[in-house]
Amino acid sequence: MNDRQTRFEGPGGTSGGFGEFLIGFAMAVGGFWLLTNQVQVVTGGWRLWGYNAFGLSLLPFIIGVGVLFFNGRSMVGWLLSLAGLVIILAGVLTNMSIYFRPTSLFNTLLILVLLAGGIGLLVKSFSAHEQSQQ
Repeated sequence: MNDRQTRFEGPGGTSGGFGEFLIGFAMAVGGFWLLTNQVQVVTGGWRLWGYNAFGLSLLPFIIGVGVLFFNGRSMVGWLLSLAGLVIILAGVLTNMSIYFRPTSLFNTLLILVLLAGGIGLLVKSFSAHEQSQQ
């Protein structure tokens, strides 16, 4: 092999194992998918002093969009629109409840072993491996 030809290097430019990377990636993706499949996300109503407050959280965004339609370069319009989006996103996130659905111990262990083992193999694949002399 001459200097102009480059040999195939493993993940991250190391002599790590490409097979370990693929197996670890598949395990981590499978474990992550199984974990997210067992999670249930629900939301409640937006309440402010006992009243539904979702409509109130839309006001800054609606006013900002209206100002931007009047003048697209208005700094106040952009600030109101961005602040409104932040308020809406914060409201959605704060009113979320996340639950892990009941499952068997075997399924839970399978999920955790796939996820942790896959991440472990991924990290290991980025470290240099000893090359066998032929």
